[in-house]
Amino acid sequence: MARIGIDLSRGIGNVDRRIFGNFIEHLGRCIYGGVFDEGSPLSDARGYRLDVLDAVRPLRVPVLRWPGGNFVSGYHWLDGVGPVDDRPRRSELAWYAEESNRFGTNEFIEYCRLIGAEPYICVNMGTGTMDEAQAWVEYCNGTGNTSWANLRRAHGYPEPHRVRYWGLGNEMYGGWQIGSLSAEDYVKKARTLALVMKRTDPTIELIGCGHNGWSDWDAVVLEGLAPIIDYHSIHLYTGHPDHYTTVFQSHQAERAIRICEALIERVRHAQRIAHPIHIAFDEWNVWYRTRSHEDRVGGVEERYNLSDALAVATYLNGFIRHCHTVRLANFAQLVNAIAPIFTNARGLFLQSIYHPLRLYAEHTLETALHVHVDCPTYDLPPGREGEGDGRVHHVADLGPFAMLDASATCDVAAGALTLFVVNRDRDRSHAATIDLAGAEISGAVQVSEVNGPDVAAMNSFERPDVVGVRERRLEAAGSKLEYDFPAHSLSILRMRLRS
Repeated sequence: MARIGIDLSRGIGNVDRRIFGNFIEHLGRCIYGGVFDEGSPLSDARGYRLDVLDAVRPLRVPVLRWPGGNFVSGYHWLDGVGPVDDRPRRSELAWYAEESNRFGTNEFIEYCRLIGAEPYICVNMGTGTMDEAQAWVEYCNGTGNTSWANLRRAHGYPEPHRVRYWGLGNEMYGGWQIGSLSAEDYVKKARTLALVMKRTDPTIELIGCGHNGWSDWDAVVLEGLAPIIDYHSIHLYTGHPDHYTTVFQSHQAERAIRICEALIERVRHAQRIAHPIHIAFDEWNVWYRTRSHEDRVGGVEERYNLSDALAVATYLNGFIRHCHTVRLANFAQLVNAIAPIFTNARGLFLQSIYHPLRLYAEHTLETALHVHVDCPTYDLPPGREGEGDGRVHHVADLGPFAMLDASATCDVAAGALTLFVVNRDRDRSHAATIDLAGAEISGAVQVSEVNGPDVAAMNSFERPDVVGVRERRLEAAGSKLEYDFPAHSLSILRMRLRS
């Protein structure tokens, strides 16, 4: 029998709820036809899809990133403000489309308010300029009698938007990015933008454009920007046709975090930087099926199965385990484009990955705890990672991988504990003894289980509940609990503890 050990005295740190952030980009039907659908009978008078709003709100999104993504490197924010019918229609070169600009800065801010999220704006460091970035901050946050603040007031927003988070460009290391730069040139440009943005509003927090957490780009950018940034970003997409490769590739995120954390610590020590620099994991997801040029033109509408949902849950466990470093994260994306919510003109359905995103956001408590797991393991066979259509992320060396991946959070004052367990085993359940190191359970344990008939199961308009959530109660007492974690499942156990 497996064993899961939890000791309430062994805390990792406080979990920052901003790890449950999300991301919308002008990509395919993410915004137009997704969050914003003018003229639809499902939308309000402003164009916001009401059924999408109802699906988004349970995700409890604390921070929403916009407008890109690759889109931002050709985006000029002035095109997207002022009277909607007067805005220019532009060629959009990142995703081979046309941009109507009917959804711009103020529509984004309004959407953030509708879902209760803080806005996170990424500035254009491809075709954009220092003056343009400074003006955007002043337009959003300015309180004085200045031209850009007054322009916002003229557009119907007398109070500042108070945008706290500002990203210094998107993936500027990549040849696919409009205006891509070397790491050294990026640092030079980012410094000039950061200077005028911070002088315009000293309260903003800046996110430097990192890569995968372990690259030479990350090292050079951290060396150059550490004195002025608050976060260093990491982007990672994983996934593979093979179930085990998909669920274990999520651990690449933890490797990225560990290496990036060391790079940050080295720079802070060498440069005697007093302020903390945290990791913003501001693009992450399972994405491997829709990566061709044709898929990109079509809006990368990935369809997700149960394997993908378990991989997403493994990512979230990793963020909880590294809560002392990862303080901000943004799942990419929210609707239609590699997203948990999928729409058509008549309605929507929730993809498999929606369920872990909702449940973790709902049930994660204040403090992350160390969790010891003793259970059967699995080794990825040599060469499997290079097969199929997926992106190659060599993680086999991180094995053997525990079949049960777990994280736990608690609220000591409330006497509450939540245990998240992902059984990545494709075929077998695993019975486990959960040992609370002397803490005693009080009352019934509430269980939420995400599962389906097999790992390939996926939802659709015709069958929206193939992968769903099952709720049940377990009677329990004492400091130990036995539980049989079903094959290919995410189980969330919520319990009260005696004081």
